[in-house]
Amino acid sequence: MSYVADSPDDFGAMLQSLGISDVESLFSSVPDKLKLDRPLAMPPAMAEPELDRELRLAAAKDVGVGGRTCFLGGGAYDHFIPAVVDEIASRGEYYTAYTPYQAECSQGTLQAFFEYQSLIAGLTGMEVSNASLYEGATAVSEAAFMAMRVTGRTGKVVIAGSVHPEYRDTLRTYLSRSGTELVELPCPDGFVDPVAAADAVDDETACLVIQHPNAFGGFEEARELCAAAKAASALAVIAFDPLSLGLIAGPGELGADIAVAEGQPLGVPLQYGGPYLGVFACRAEYVRKMPGRLISKSTDKHGRDCFVLSLQTREQHIRRGKATSNICTNQGLLALRSTVYLSLLGPAGLREVGEACLRNTRYAAARLADVPGMSLAFDRPVFKEFVLRTDRPASEVAADARAAGFDIGPAWSRFGPDAFPGCVDADRLLTVAVTESRNRDEIDRLADALIVASGGRSQSQTALAGAADA
Repeated sequence: MSYVADSPDDFGAMLQSLGISDVESLFSSVPDKLKLDRPLAMPPAMAEPELDRELRLAAAKDVGVGGRTCFLGGGAYDHFIPAVVDEIASRGEYYTAYTPYQAECSQGTLQAFFEYQSLIAGLTGMEVSNASLYEGATAVSEAAFMAMRVTGRTGKVVIAGSVHPEYRDTLRTYLSRSGTELVELPCPDGFVDPVAAADAVDDETACLVIQHPNAFGGFEEARELCAAAKAASALAVIAFDPLSLGLIAGPGELGADIAVAEGQPLGVPLQYGGPYLGVFACRAEYVRKMPGRLISKSTDKHGRDCFVLSLQTREQHIRRGKATSNICTNQGLLALRSTVYLSLLGPAGLREVGEACLRNTRYAAARLADVPGMSLAFDRPVFKEFVLRTDRPASEVAADARAAGFDIGPAWSRFGPDAFPGCVDADRLLTVAVTESRNRDEIDRLADALIVASGGRSQSQTALAGAADA
């Protein structure tokens, strides 16, 4: 049962029905010597994330098992989700809603989608957002096909090798029967050279796709790459991390024509890999080529605000040959979660989350780079995750961490030896992601566990040895 606190008016009505003036009168029959006349020994108030962590640790002790700590990255992240996101998204009118074919019966759902679109447009610096796609990988592919419709070019799509390998695999599948060539740019140092990108983009290229921050957590030369695409009259597509935009320029400011993202960081739990949320935004001039649903605000015959499905270019609405996609509404609930999450954070909160991720990542990178047999793989500014180069198979290092109660990765060997063009020794590359949900104690314990696994002594063991010598 949900708990809803009584308001002052509720208290007043109850007291009036009891014929008393205040709450203290309820206890007038209790002898004074039995009343507590000292303050309760309560700990200081905590913010919701700290309280949540404290309760989880206590629960883990109660059931007699230790909790696991998540440092997993590679596209899905353990971010803190305020309880109110679950509370609102679990309401029956949202939880059971489906495709709003009849706008007059779906005003609440349509308004929620409209608010989502408005938030994404503001976040990305783009003029238009649709009401969500499936997830980040297919959003990249939908962007490439939209670029073909806009430019009329179907000969080539150029994509950075630093884009997540699963995104590239999905795009490769989409293009496999189209006759369109997919050119993957090398990234030997963890990013793409803008000069190499400019050389690859020509008058047959529909678009250049980059990820910023990229699959390694590093920042690309995004402005130069977008300029290289525009110089050849191709579209620039940026796949971005939504929470990074509290700190860095958005895709619109960087020169992107289409912006896409995996929306999982925006209030969506890890939940065993999905369902997640595809974010998609573009410039207003391309709106008629955009896939998915678009919700607009209008006025009814009585002059009241209302919401409508506009530019209905899905297979469900028009002939298949003229449709821009077959995107349905199964991600509407995830879009609602993102709307609630972004509304709670606001611009200041978004920046605070980004700064916390950045601080934790820098600290973790410094600590783990000091572990014997490990070093930072790339000399590049990063956000939220970074890549370690290990002196033994990265999968073994991840297994050692897992045995100590820490989940880290992915080890890039899972994507195959050629997953990143130009990168050597992929089996020695290991990602560590550090969100605002982690703290320094957890990072230190992870570093100690890896030091011990490598045959060294942890900080606590070193301190004990030093005390014994003294």
